[in-house]
Amino acid sequence: MNNLKLLPWLLTFAEVAQRRSFTQAANQLGLSKSAVSQQLKRLEQHLGQQLLSRHTRGMSLTSTGEKLLGRCELLQVQVDLALEEVNSSKDAPSGTFALTIPHSCERDIVIPALNQLCLEFPKIEPKILVTDEAKDLIKDKLDVAIYGGTLKDSNYRALPLGSMREVFCAAPGYISQKGLLESPRDAAGHRWISPPWQGREITFYANDDLSKGISMTFDAFAHTNTLPSALEMALQNMGIALLPQEVLQSHIREGRLIRVLPDYQGAQWDFHLVHRFQGEKPLHITRFYQLVRHFFEKAHLAVN
Repeated sequence: MNNLKLLPWLLTFAEVAQRRSFTQAANQLGLSKSAVSQQLKRLEQHLGQQLLSRHTRGMSLTSTGEKLLGRCELLQVQVDLALEEVNSSKDAPSGTFALTIPHSCERDIVIPALNQLCLEFPKIEPKILVTDEAKDLIKDKLDVAIYGGTLKDSNYRALPLGSMREVFCAAPGYISQKGLLESPRDAAGHRWISPPWQGREITFYANDDLSKGISMTFDAFAHTNTLPSALEMALQNMGIALLPQEVLQSHIREGRLIRVLPDYQGAQWDFHLVHRFQGEKPLHITRFYQLVRHFFEKAHLAVN
């Protein structure tokens, strides 16, 4: 039997029984006196037992009513505790914070943002899935996803973070063996490392004009399913890679990689923070977005 419909009646009964007054209970519950009386009548009819005795001096509980009141008082306490816990979580978020992020945002953007978030909300427990594959928030039980590329139509909410551009790079050892590219037309004579989001066609855009580019199709020398492994292949002299500039900046600055065709770049990707909350976002989600956007802009400025 589904007894959920009885919950409002039980709570109303507890209010009447504790106050020994229909009028006072109605005022406390924000109901009319007749509505309170009807709920009590329906509860007694459902149970097939009398709970209250009405007399000239007021009312009293039957033995069944006394037993039921003890249980209903515990029910009231549980409801109060549940609401108190929900309300307190607005000010002090706690529990698992599950998110998925691409490798390009891991080190310099998301981890610093999470570190600050946990300092501000120490009861938060981050659970991070780092992958370059798109995940579904509900299916994969995630609160937030950071996504690069064209957004798919969905019921989720997307907040803009900024954009990243891809640049061509190779290790000095590879360049010494194969030579520098003079123009995109030289690309076919080189070995290319292909991460999962790149197909056989690569487009070379002039840095000052992203409206059109030079597209070339050729087979990659090596394929990999993650950005870190593509980066490591480039560092190990295996070929040329087209990767996000923010990921490459320290390697280029310290000479481990060389910017190939510096007058050209690959695609430019828009990044968003996607969440599944329809109404007002939880406090820690709002703060996390602020922090991620701050570190995203900081990483972007570092390469310009």
